[in-house]
Amino acid sequence: MTDLIVLRPEGLYCPAGDFHIDPWRPVPRAVITHGHGDHARTGMGDYHAAAPGLPILQWRLGAQAYHPHAYGDAFALGDARVSLHPAGHVLGSAQVRIEVDGEVWVASGDYKRQHDPTCAPLEVVPCDVFITEATFGLPIYRWPDTAEVARGIVAWREECAARGETAILYCYALGKAQRLLAELAAHTDRPAFLHGAIDTGTTIYRDAGIPMLGTRRVADEARGGDFAGELVLAPPSAAGSPWIRRFRKAQQGFASGWMRIRGNRRRRNYDRGFVVSDHADWPALLRTVRETGARRVIATHGATDALVRALNDAGIATGVFRTDYGGDD
Repeated sequence: MTDLIVLRPEGLYCPAGDFHIDPWRPVPRAVITHGHGDHARTGMGDYHAAAPGLPILQWRLGAQAYHPHAYGDAFALGDARVSLHPAGHVLGSAQVRIEVDGEVWVASGDYKRQHDPTCAPLEVVPCDVFITEATFGLPIYRWPDTAEVARGIVAWREECAARGETAILYCYALGKAQRLLAELAAHTDRPAFLHGAIDTGTTIYRDAGIPMLGTRRVADEARGGDFAGELVLAPPSAAGSPWIRRFRKAQQGFASGWMRIRGNRRRRNYDRGFVVSDHADWPALLRTVRETGARRVIATHGATDALVRALNDAGIATGVFRTDYGGDD
């Protein structure tokens, strides 16, 4: 049988359905796995996506020809039967299941297996061929319990308060920040302050009914105000910017899977690193592949070489698609 998904210059393409998955160049018909900028781009004709993620796409991409679908509801594109299933990555993230003449392929998009109170958990979708991300596809990447990390962030803020410092925590504005706010709510009721780039996404999550820690916008506070003892969430792009001058004394931390390697924290000059990722770690990658029952696997973006070797050694035929996706974690 002809492959159900092939790699084209525009992105992953399904010939039977005449559509692309998360294309990086304009195409007539796109199926979008989630709203991060490396997966959802402007310029497409039609956008098919999971309904819970629609507000994020509207925020990020503006008015477009959207076709939202409930998780699990099948729809026809050409000769392909398509359905979207939770990926556990961020709010509204989805895996794409494609069936043609009894053959089933699943493109995972980005996914994780850890508990996340802000989005539906990953649904393992049985398939013949599984296209998996490999952002953290090395054995060193193993995630700690996120609740323990949240307790560590609260303790760090208290340490900063004792020294009259602000605790500035850098994290990605969509998904990571909101997950942290949801986890922190179990350990403190002291509001966090938000950079403007994080505030809009947080409002979208609140509108979706996601419980999170109370927040205030830094921009709403009087100039010259003292943020000592407060926790401030900001995107990584704010580091070293004029915005930082609002804080007289501060420690700066970063919440990311990349903080699993201490050298990354030192190179970026962060005072603290907190290991929190919205991608699967090494054991979760192997577990997910195994549970799909796929006879063939295709790895995309990240540390694909180690994952390919491990799966081939386990008797699963595995190759690579070289895609234009980044690591948003």
